[in-house]
Amino acid sequence: MGETWRGFWVVGYREVLRFLGDRARLGSSLLMPLLFLVIFGAGFSRSIGALAPGVNYIQFMFPGIVGMTVLMNSLFAGISVVADKEFGFLKEILVAPISRTGIVLGKAAGGSGVALIQAFLLLLFAPLVGVALSPRIVLLLIPVTILLSLGLSGLGILIASFIASQQGFQLIIQVLIVPLMFLAGVFFPTNNVPTWMEIITKLNPLTYGVDAIRQIFLGSGRGLGVTLFGHVATLGSEVLLIACISIVLLTGAVLAFESQS
Repeated sequence: MGETWRGFWVVGYREVLRFLGDRARLGSSLLMPLLFLVIFGAGFSRSIGALAPGVNYIQFMFPGIVGMTVLMNSLFAGISVVADKEFGFLKEILVAPISRTGIVLGKAAGGSGVALIQAFLLLLFAPLVGVALSPRIVLLLIPVTILLSLGLSGLGILIASFIASQQGFQLIIQVLIVPLMFLAGVFFPTNNVPTWMEIITKLNPLTYGVDAIRQIFLGSGRGLGVTLFGHVATLGSEVLLIACISIVLLTGAVLAFESQS
């Protein structure tokens, strides 16, 4: 237990420090969500109009952009694993008196910390686009964002365990991000799509994170939620589902890391 905790703390702290020390990464990872928000918001807000009573397109999209920010930063937690492989640092970690489970959990926690920082930096722009922000919203976002980012970081580490180069990992992640992002309800509601697409969206773990964040911002009962088994999912049920998905993905990441290292 001590080795696991030591690995969790040391590796997680290192990941956050690396991110904070890289100004180019800090700025570029925030630039893309803002571009999506400005371009899609300005381009489609008048054409689409209100998606629900009192909810315009930018207000609908902003929670999705927050979820997208969590996705992008969390998945790239895996690139740290691949980079450590290439530069030999991973071998040094593996011979240290820390457990491999602690290494994986530390990487995931570091990715979660980075995603949390980026998501909350994005909240600074909420008032500028007419999205209401309150202490209650911020407090509710913290556990949802942490759970979602831990699961997605686990997915990134799971993929990275089987990849030998940073170029290969980046290619796979770029291919993966697009369908995960567009089929999670970031840019359009998921309750009025073709049946085949609805099935895919419900298999997408990001869908529940985006909808939970949207319920925090906009409230429930607006006809925009995810329907499961004939009922619109509540915030509590989605948080529970996200937690279960995160446990599965982190467990898979630990098993894959131990078998490949």
